[in-house]
Amino acid sequence: MAPEQVVSVQGKLEDQTLCDALHLVVRPEASIKIVLTGHYDTVFPAGTSFVNVQEIKPGIVNGPGVADMKGGLLVMLEALQLFETLGCAQGVGYEVLLSPDEEIGSPGSSALLAEIGARSDVGLTYEPALADGSMSGARKGSGNFSLTIHGKAAHVGRSHHEGQSAIAAAARFVVALEALNGSQPGVIFNTGRIDGGGPNNVVPDLAIVRFNVRVPDEGAIEWASRQIEGFIKQIVLEGDLHAHLHGGFNRPPKPRTPAQALMFEHVATAGRAIGLDLVFTDTGGVCEGNNLAASGCANVDTLGPRGGLIHSNQEFAVLDSFSERVKLSLALLVGYATGQLDAKAPRRLLAQTSELNAC
Repeated sequence: MAPEQVVSVQGKLEDQTLCDALHLVVRPEASIKIVLTGHYDTVFPAGTSFVNVQEIKPGIVNGPGVADMKGGLLVMLEALQLFETLGCAQGVGYEVLLSPDEEIGSPGSSALLAEIGARSDVGLTYEPALADGSMSGARKGSGNFSLTIHGKAAHVGRSHHEGQSAIAAAARFVVALEALNGSQPGVIFNTGRIDGGGPNNVVPDLAIVRFNVRVPDEGAIEWASRQIEGFIKQIVLEGDLHAHLHGGFNRPPKPRTPAQALMFEHVATAGRAIGLDLVFTDTGGVCEGNNLAASGCANVDTLGPRGGLIHSNQEFAVLDSFSERVKLSLALLVGYATGQLDAKAPRRLLAQTSELNAC
């Protein structure tokens, strides 16, 4: 995959090498085409002390990625292995994409997700289900940004008044940005990190603000973009400063469209066949399901095991949910293979909806 461009702590654009994605294609000539996606990266950095998997209480395991989403990859693998033992599998073609960069927004794999999603009928993604078994419905969109602010250095004692502090400007930007929370329904701003500065006796001439924005729809993207641009212009006008914004909205919102609603009904039908009463709850989280939906591929994206406290060293997965979720995926695959579930229907519904919107 192409490297990701990131802003270094020195405020310069640098290429960051990404690991390889793993891509498997099975029976591409089949009329039914399904994409299954997952990621093998976690949020835990190299050198972390959180490396062991252990059973912390009967039926509950704790460890990095046990839910998000090494556990999900195991569910996917077991379901596909069982599916391949059935004669009906020969009528279904599928592609598996395991990406190395989902936790940083899929900067390298997004093009692959778009390409594979565009030629697939439906998508299955293996993020963890919630601990109570509920699954994700609509998802917000997400954008990652780095704002580099250049000020003017000066000696603190002799000529503080001649300097322009990039750190002070960054602070004003962050305060203004965070104050927007609650002012627009569903929009969330979060400052994750500020880099820059230097010795205490020098007015700092560099600061980098790294922040994330969550949005429920395209209108919110436009609104948030205007607010960010306005704050940047205000910073520049305040003195001898200039600023550069890097990044953007890399995961579009995944709303409850008619095609998505039909996909959820497919999953609910498969769930009922194995004794599960599934509930779909809207969430502010984002994942590869956002990317697939943007390509026109209706999908369900929480087919992994039940779990919780992900992105922390308390992450857990429920052991008996592994077999439960394998059965759910198998029921879905068999449903599509036998025609009990119409894999082509979400695409047809998407086309019909697009035609209506164009009228």
